[in-house]
Order: sequence, then C-alpha cells, then structure tokens
Amino acid sequence: MVVPFAAGGSTDLVARLLGQKLTEILGVSVVIENRAGAGGNIGATAVARADPDGYTLLYGTISTHTLNPLMAKRSAYDPVKDFEPVALIGSIPNVLIVHPSVPAKTVAELIAAAKADPAKYSYASSGVATPLHLSGEMFNRMAGTAMAHVPYRGAGPAMNDLIAGQVPVMFDNLPTSIEFIKSGKARALAVTTKGRVKQMPDIPSMDEQGLKGYETYSWQAVFAPPKTPKAVVDRLNAAILLALKDEALLKRLDELTMTVTPSSPAELGKHVVDQLATWGPITKATGVQLD
Repeated sequence: MVVPFAAGGSTDLVARLLGQKLTEILGVSVVIENRAGAGGNIGATAVARADPDGYTLLYGTISTHTLNPLMAKRSAYDPVKDFEPVALIGSIPNVLIVHPSVPAKTVAELIAAAKADPAKYSYASSGVATPLHLSGEMFNRMAGTAMAHVPYRGAGPAMNDLIAGQVPVMFDNLPTSIEFIKSGKARALAVTTKGRVKQMPDIPSMDEQGLKGYETYSWQAVFAPPKTPKAVVDRLNAAILLALKDEALLKRLDELTMTVTPSSPAELGKHVVDQLATWGPITKATGVQLD
C-alpha cells in the first residue's frame, strides 16, 4: 500500500494502523511503502500506472484525489478515471500551530503580528497542494496577511523545523501535532474545522475567532489501479470494513482525532466527484497553480 507522503505524518500513521489490521484479516503481509513528493502526486501516479492485480494499492487523500488534480496545470492522472475506488476511511481536522517563541496566543494576535512584520512570518506545511498548504492560503486571503509558504516533503520534516524554531507557523493535521501541543513544544491557536474537536476541546476554531466560514480538513481512502477486477475490489472493501469494526483500531483512530466514515466502492467514487465539485471554486480562488 503506497502512502504518497513521508513517514511520520497522520496519513502514514493511519495507513500503518490499517495495514496491520488488514494483514491479520487477509492473511498476507500488507507492506506500507512511502513514496513522497509533489504533494502526493508521485505516489499516486505510480499506483495509477501499476498492474491491476490487487497487490498495489494507494492510501489516497484529499490531496491526491481533489487538490492536486484541481491545482495542477497538467495532472499526470485523472482522479476519477485512473483509479478504482475501494473504501473511504475517514476525515481528520487540521490545526494552526506556532513555535512557543511566537508571542501570539490567538488568531487575531497572529494576524496583527503578521501584518506588522510580514518578513518575520512564514508558515510550514507538508507540501505544495496539500490541504495544509491550502489552509495557509485560505488564512492569508481571509485574514489579509501575506505569510510565505514553506513546503516540506511531509509533516515530519516540517514539524522538526517548527520545533527547532526554523519556521514560526505551521498548518498540520491535528493527530501529528497533539503530543507537541501537550508537551508545550508547539502552541495551538485554532482548529480548522467549523467547530471544536472533541478530543481537544480547549482549542477554538478559526470560525469562532473571527474568520467566519473558514473550514478545511483532510480525508483518507484506499484506491486500486484502474481496471482492477470488481471481485478483487469487493474483497478488499470487505476486509477494510471489517478492520474498521475492530474496537482497538477504532479507539486508536479516535485518539488520532479521526472521524471514521467507512464506505462502499461506489460511495467513495461519488465522494471523489463531489469533492472535486466542492473544492474547484475554492482552489481557483486561491490563485495557486502547480507546474
């Protein structure tokens, strides 16, 4: 199962937990292979061109199947035609965090600081065209700031630089930030969902801090190469749905702030089409375009 991002991020984390359970259910080793780069484009392209035998899968996200195709000048694959949907896994909130040295304690204070000294404030993300990159672009546009984007090859490397103080601000998936927030190595200013997250109720949302209508989040799903036989897709879907009923796995995913939303292949296919329609106008409004 190809994870098109660096090891250590929330996508990699959940994929490995799911892979362990699928190994038990299917009776074969599910190996996680990280193929990072181009916001998930490299790994997704590799799976789109892989043999349709059920032995190569993509652990895809909103980046690989919505944002990348919408923001690329020339996409290497079609998110609908070049994959067989297998199952939706769930969604994860994003969070705005800062290095402890940043004086801002609220979104309003960060906005004021970034406007007062634009050269001092930049934001890290796990890569270009990721939902975290888009979170920052939406923040800049809605807040009237001009923080420069500093893309990394995954959430892990980006977090390392935030903790080291090399970059002051970061948009991240909440699961990979929780321990750093709890330990005080990073300060959370806001979650990017419309409301607060039950696992971290003390972190206010962007919306309630004045950026009305601000909302971004990440979703994850499993895809197979195009023309993978229906029988194979159905078997994989059944195994994933069974895995997502496991109490221990569900408890761990809840700890990672994931909302689990298992689906049929057809439901995932419709979800991708709907997401493309939803995010099309938003990505266009940001003005960001990938070479």
